[in-house]
Amino acid sequence: MKIVKPTFYKNFKCIAGACPDSCCQGWEVDADIESLEYYKTLDPSLEIKQRIDRVLSKDEFDNTIFTLAPKKRCPFLNDENLCDMHIAIGGEHTPYTCRTFPRFIYDFGGTREIGISFSCPVASDMMYDLPSFEFEEEMTDELPSLNDIDGMLYYTLVKARKEAYAKVKDKSKPISQRLSNLLDFAQDLQSQLDDYPDGNDESIDFFEVFENPELINPEWEIKVENREVKPISNVQANENIAMYFLYKYFLQAVYDRDVLSKAKMAVVGVLVNTYFGEDSWTIHLWSKETEHSQYNMDRYKKLLKTAKCLSVEELKKRLIK
Repeated sequence: MKIVKPTFYKNFKCIAGACPDSCCQGWEVDADIESLEYYKTLDPSLEIKQRIDRVLSKDEFDNTIFTLAPKKRCPFLNDENLCDMHIAIGGEHTPYTCRTFPRFIYDFGGTREIGISFSCPVASDMMYDLPSFEFEEEMTDELPSLNDIDGMLYYTLVKARKEAYAKVKDKSKPISQRLSNLLDFAQDLQSQLDDYPDGNDESIDFFEVFENPELINPEWEIKVENREVKPISNVQANENIAMYFLYKYFLQAVYDRDVLSKAKMAVVGVLVNTYFGEDSWTIHLWSKETEHSQYNMDRYKKLLKTAKCLSVEELKKRLIK
């Protein structure tokens, strides 16, 4: 199998209890089937077994979750911001989400793409300050994963993403022009893939897009309230943000044939950085609020297609302000 990952990926290291915004606070964590099966084998007399059993519950999507403690803290997060479950039974037996966060892993048959998300403040610092967002590949002995993706569509998207990368990294043009060109490119590609009637719903204002129904960190609400509309800075961080969203989401169009929304994500990510803070903390908050909340992400994906304020036409107007 071919493994694709950013060149900086190997340098990421969790800082655990020293983290300024713990990933063990603010959101529910699903208990995956493999972990649940392991918990059943634990000695009933163990304190950690009893604690696990007390907090297992179901959410409205029928996912098995751990009920949060006060202040939305994970029930296993101790006073030193370390994980009691990890300490008691080992990190390999914590839920899959906990073992992998902030990493994301996507398999496309013979290719696996791996990365880290802005939702982690340490990862956000790394990616925000990169001199250039680059990738590396390696081959392993692992066999390709079974899948039912459209092979022709996948290779079309792989080729198109390389072109999208080139447009975003074309330093002969200001970043605002690069992003405008990206939207044009994605819109043309979208017309070849599937019908996409761009948004015409005027019931929601641009800044209402960022008023998520599930608030994870109150700081985000303050960021939105204190927004400042201004031109996009021609800085490397904005290029890095756009590259991140293209890398993480562009190939997901193999499942829904919606490539234009993925390009819009890259543009909106840069606008978030521009209007709400221009620092790694701001894009970290946006990522945590949106990418890691099923409520918020489902709403955002819908708005990308339906809201007039997120149409190509309206986004291009913001790029030239």
